[in-house]
Amino acid sequence: MKRLLLALVLWLPALASAGTLQPLAAAGVPALLQPPVHGTRILALWSLDCAYCEPNLEALAGLQRANPHGIELVTVTTDSIALRTAIEARLRSMKMDGYPARAYAEASPEHINFLLDPDWGGETPRVLVIRADGSLRGISGALTPAQLRKLL
Repeated sequence: MKRLLLALVLWLPALASAGTLQPLAAAGVPALLQPPVHGTRILALWSLDCAYCEPNLEALAGLQRANPHGIELVTVTTDSIALRTAIEARLRSMKMDGYPARAYAEASPEHINFLLDPDWGGETPRVLVIRADGSLRGISGALTPAQLRKLL
């Protein structure tokens, strides 16, 4: 019994700091695209090698913090879940590790790209704005302050 308690005490910090990064396969895309019950869901698509992604994610996190009940922010990296350690480290360094996060989990990233947004060519950063009324809007590139205001 003492060994079990000791093991739990030693493992709890590691479990608590484990990232929320989840794999995203084609079967999981429809759930992400479902309109929220109220407010707006923002899917922030990014990649490890994207120069403009970090500022976009930081701006979106600020927007979500200012509207915690109106905006649900989910980060989706187009990188493979096989890069989990690097992805989680980047999310931590950007202070984005508290948000739901997904990473592609299929051999064909283009397939997931198409399922997320058939009009998307795969460039990052990309933001998908899904409103409770079912509308969906995609925005590619670095977000301007005017575009951020329109997300509300």
